[in-house]
Amino acid sequence: AAAAAASTAAGALGRTLNSRNAQDAIASRDAVRLPAPASPAQPIPAGAQLRVPGLSPFTTPNDRFYRVDTALVVPKVDANTWRLRLHGLGVRKELEFTYRELLERPLIEREITLCCVSNEVGGPYIGHARWIGVRLADLLKEAGVKPPSRGGKADQIIARSVDGMTLGTPVEDVMDGRDAMLAVGMNGEPLPFTHGFPVRMLVPGLYGYVSACKWIEDIELTTFADYDAYWVKRKWARKAPIKTQSRIDTPKPFGRPEAGTVMVAGVAWAQHRGIEKVEIRVDDGPWRPAQLAEQTTVDTWRQWSYPWRATPGGHTLTVRATDGTGETQTEQRTGTVPDGASGWHSVVVTVE
Repeated sequence: AAAAAASTAAGALGRTLNSRNAQDAIASRDAVRLPAPASPAQPIPAGAQLRVPGLSPFTTPNDRFYRVDTALVVPKVDANTWRLRLHGLGVRKELEFTYRELLERPLIEREITLCCVSNEVGGPYIGHARWIGVRLADLLKEAGVKPPSRGGKADQIIARSVDGMTLGTPVEDVMDGRDAMLAVGMNGEPLPFTHGFPVRMLVPGLYGYVSACKWIEDIELTTFADYDAYWVKRKWARKAPIKTQSRIDTPKPFGRPEAGTVMVAGVAWAQHRGIEKVEIRVDDGPWRPAQLAEQTTVDTWRQWSYPWRATPGGHTLTVRATDGTGETQTEQRTGTVPDGASGWHSVVVTVE
């Protein structure tokens, strides 16, 4: 009985402390006013958003942005007590930052599409947002880090989250000029708790499990030979550039559109390479070019549409994309393990 009473009291005390910590975290986020970025994003071109019913919006609202949580309970971190440590192999000067110190640094604002490696062909685990943060390469250079191509000792960054998750990212990719950042804002507001407040990492062109550490608190420089991050220990690939993919958003699978002109539309992505072409095939017919929306940057997805003259009966619609390097996505269907799904997305509809 005494043990049960002590356990109950300890549980009650823990809930009280957790509640207080959560309240402090919420108050710290409510107090944040994001500074104007030193390097603002270019305006989204008017032609980037096609007006087709059923098509995913170019910018994904924060509350609809996909989530793949690594914690049973979403961490609520107090920005006032949060710290980030940067250390490890090849670091000449260890650094530590407070949240306020990051906000006081020159910030960049960029349009970047994120994608999860667990996204099946045609799946929903992809979204686009306007992010604001500190350029990660600048922090690494300040610490004396060099990429392997310039004689650096470390080829892997291990990012650690407050929940214990570890992600491994190639140093070369972070320091090759792309807009890798420690993000503090998403679509004009401080990061939501569900997306990593106070700070998360993101690297354009890499799947999230090797680049998008939420609730980050530690950055260690090491090598791929010396350390395997969480998902690598579970047989996922060490390096995971995003594959060229495309998806049909409308019509929906097993839809019943009426005969006549039916707008087929969707999105295609190949972050950090861009999308050059999208093609549609009806049944076993020839590939036809789709109309592309204006491309914002090579780090964003691209909308497309195709006016299909639909005839009555059952039909299969298939899409494929070609990226900015001229490589067309493969027809070969693979699962998500170990480095992302591949294959063409198709939907079956019945035209009435």
